Amino acid sequence: MTEQDPAPFAVGVPGPTPAGRVAYQQELHRALSMKENILITLSAVTPASSVFIIVPTILLGVGGASVLTMLVGGFAAVFVALCYAELAATYPITGGEYTWAARLLGKPVGFAIFMLTLVSAVLIIAVIALGTGEYLGVAWEGLGGKWIGVAVIVVTTFVALLNIRTNAWVTGIFLAVEIAAVAVVAVLGFVHVERGPAEFLHAQVATGGVLANVGVGAVVALVPVALFAYNGYGAAIYYVEETKNAAKNIGRVIIVCLFVTVAVEIIPLAAVVLGAPSMTELLSSDAPMNYFLVARGGATLNVVVSIGIAIAIINAVIAIILQVARQLFASARDRSWPDPIDRVLSAVHPKLHTPVAATLVVGACAVLAASFVPLDWLITATGAGVVAIYLAVALAALRLRRPGARTSAGYRMPLWPLPPIVVIAMMAYVTYQLAVSALSQLIVAAATIVIGAVYYYAFIHPRRGERWQLADPIIEVDDL
Repeated sequence: MTEQDPAPFAVGVPGPTPAGRVAYQQELHRALSMKENILITLSAVTPASSVFIIVPTILLGVGGASVLTMLVGGFAAVFVALCYAELAATYPITGGEYTWAARLLGKPVGFAIFMLTLVSAVLIIAVIALGTGEYLGVAWEGLGGKWIGVAVIVVTTFVALLNIRTNAWVTGIFLAVEIAAVAVVAVLGFVHVERGPAEFLHAQVATGGVLANVGVGAVVALVPVALFAYNGYGAAIYYVEETKNAAKNIGRVIIVCLFVTVAVEIIPLAAVVLGAPSMTELLSSDAPMNYFLVARGGATLNVVVSIGIAIAIINAVIAIILQVARQLFASARDRSWPDPIDRVLSAVHPKLHTPVAATLVVGACAVLAASFVPLDWLITATGAGVVAIYLAVALAALRLRRPGARTSAGYRMPLWPLPPIVVIAMMAYVTYQLAVSALSQLIVAAATIVIGAVYYYAFIHPRRGERWQLADPIIEVDDL
């Protein structure tokens, strides 16, 4: 399916594009610099949380070779980032992945991906917010429990209502705190080196208090976990209509965010592997990062760093609410819902320049999910979503340079079409792994996609003359 010419009444028009097509209006405030976009995007990635929550899974699975696994995962993530970068530069639209899929893979696929990204992101907000109590509870037991996570969502939703530049600096300050937390881990490891970098090639697990070697297959099997530990750098696209010179800069923002994320996650892991007093004790611990902190810095430092990780989680909740609200705003602007709902969700506050109603809806849905859906159900519902999203991104990237297609105003990936082909192959492998070990996650993701497609054909397709006209990206002018 190819792109279709949009009808002139689909959106407001600041002026015709060079091809005589219709473009979206500039409704959000273009206030962010490239650096400020990076701050919010890195906050959504929350690399410090990954170091303490996701990376330990790899560490306990392959020991010192976890560093090698993370390096391989980082290399693989580059191919995903290259696809994101050129797609974002070609279609700098705040709706993100669904806007690319709709234009390059067909509108039904686009809405199915929208439904998957929306549901997954709202539930991810609930999942990570519920982790806040686990880390605050280290400092004060009364701050543990589910309702602390719910309170975090409520408070951060109102923070997300502030103008985007204020949020950039709020999340930037919180980001500095979480980077400081992982820096403490790195320093402790590098000043107490117990073994050499050859340990990075030793794949081991602790069994009954004894280290046992594992094969290369274990390292390869954990690469997808590493890939997902880095996930989030593509979120820069959600702030693209609020970023200055976005078409030229957005590709670089995505690449920079990936490399910063990889560095912030690998360096402290390498420090822990080199500086742990005992690899046996490290790999026998249920919480290896906390074991390391207590062993090298004491219980008080463990409490301080745990508070830093709680701050990182809160920061991520703010950033993800911001991005999902903008996605919901974009869907209403594309007229995805009944007219009264579209009008409310696409409204932008005249002073704050933020989609207030969309933000409140996202926060309310996340509160309901955190309050009433069991955590294991939330994890199941979000586990495989990123696989389908990456696959759609790669397939869209394959169609970017077809004859007569829109060309990127900024970034163009090298070695095209190799990057999307590599991503498709990786996602096929990950899908196989999930089918073997977590079939329920695939089923939930597939069901969400089907629901999105059914909604498209039931509501949007019969009204296709006036809905989902897929306008061109906003034309940037000097005074925006």
